[in-house]
Amino acid sequence: MDWLIDHLGVVMFVVMAALLFTGFPVALILGGVSLAFGAIGWALDVFNPLQFYNLLIRIWGGVAASQVLVAIPMFIFMGVVLERSGIATELLKTLQILTRRIPGGLAMSVTLMGTIMAATTGIVGASVVMLTLIALPAMLERRYDARLAVGTIAASGTLGILIPPSIMLVIMGDLMAVPVGTLFAGALVPGLLLSVLYLLYIGIACALKPGLAPPMPAQLGPGSAGALWGLVFRSFLPPVLLVALVLGSIFMGWATPTEAAGVGSAGALLLAWWKKALGRDSMRQLIESAALTNAMVFFITMGASVFAYMFRALGGDEVIVDLLAQVGIQSAWEVMIFVMVLVFVLGFFFDWLEICLIVLPVFGPLLAQLDFGSHVNGATAFLPWLLVVMAVNLQTSFITPPFGFALFFMKGAVPPSVTMGQLYRGAVPFVFLQMIALAICIAFPELVLWMPRRAGLLD
Repeated sequence: MDWLIDHLGVVMFVVMAALLFTGFPVALILGGVSLAFGAIGWALDVFNPLQFYNLLIRIWGGVAASQVLVAIPMFIFMGVVLERSGIATELLKTLQILTRRIPGGLAMSVTLMGTIMAATTGIVGASVVMLTLIALPAMLERRYDARLAVGTIAASGTLGILIPPSIMLVIMGDLMAVPVGTLFAGALVPGLLLSVLYLLYIGIACALKPGLAPPMPAQLGPGSAGALWGLVFRSFLPPVLLVALVLGSIFMGWATPTEAAGVGSAGALLLAWWKKALGRDSMRQLIESAALTNAMVFFITMGASVFAYMFRALGGDEVIVDLLAQVGIQSAWEVMIFVMVLVFVLGFFFDWLEICLIVLPVFGPLLAQLDFGSHVNGATAFLPWLLVVMAVNLQTSFITPPFGFALFFMKGAVPPSVTMGQLYRGAVPFVFLQMIALAICIAFPELVLWMPRRAGLLD
């Protein structure tokens, strides 16, 4: 009984992970398991029943009233408009044509599309759901391996949390008093590095195992170079204009990232009107589809928030920290490795915001005082490098089984034939790729610091 009391949070996590494979709605599993184990903790006298009231406060303050999350409905609406108006589908088809001779060309097209869209949304839930709605049916129709398809979409959809404008970097910069512009500049190259690693993996895997991604017909697309260039112009112009609207409104100081979501929604509606895909009936369908998708995303977010709170209240995070603390820590690099491992392990249980709130205030100042020699040159360069490196690490939390938020978002949008097990197995190779990118950014800090130095943001 004493062991159960000390490890109740871990047992709750195991039960949640097992129930995810039942096919029951993810949000209900997260919330239901949390409430059930809260009652068990109450019975074992390790959980105060008054703490149940904190769940309502957490759901309201952390989700419903969050100013950061205000952007999600508008970004999702923008994605739905792009999908229903055919703009995003046309972009994907053009990318398919351009990459049709390359092994895994459709999966590469999805990665490129995710990279392009990362600069417009910046919200993982919106990006993943949008890419799932647009790309997954086409990949399954082409008889792509379901694990490769969902892994590619999940990994590409999470690029928006690293490639500017990134909400995660805004919050991290605020916590550690580092200029957000410096973090935006520093995260650009690592974000593109991840995209390149995804492309290389897809190309190599599909070349070695052609069955993962059956080749597309060689005659796919226009028959002449002029027609091909016309298709490229028509399909790339609308997304480029939308990126210019969203990012331009931010960089010119006309709008905050949340306000830019409204700009993006307005721009998407204008593009849909230009494509003659906007009418009374279609507008009603757009609003209904966006509302249902928003409900799914926020329901999952609320359930995950409740689960994370209950996990911490039952001592789950203390068990993790105690396990890792058994390792002897002495030098600066040992502390650095410990923190990176801690962040990675916490990503199995928490979302990026809670990890930032747990780890950064404790370990950020400590790491800044340690001596890393000449590895990072410049007195003002260490913290920006540390935060961007941590952001690359935190990105894994979105697709790390079994508590990856991106996988939960996908489960609400994929057809019933795609199981939770396929989502988990498909994400694993991309987690390893993210670890490779993390190691590269740690070993070669100038990959992070080159752009801020060029912009005059660092000494």
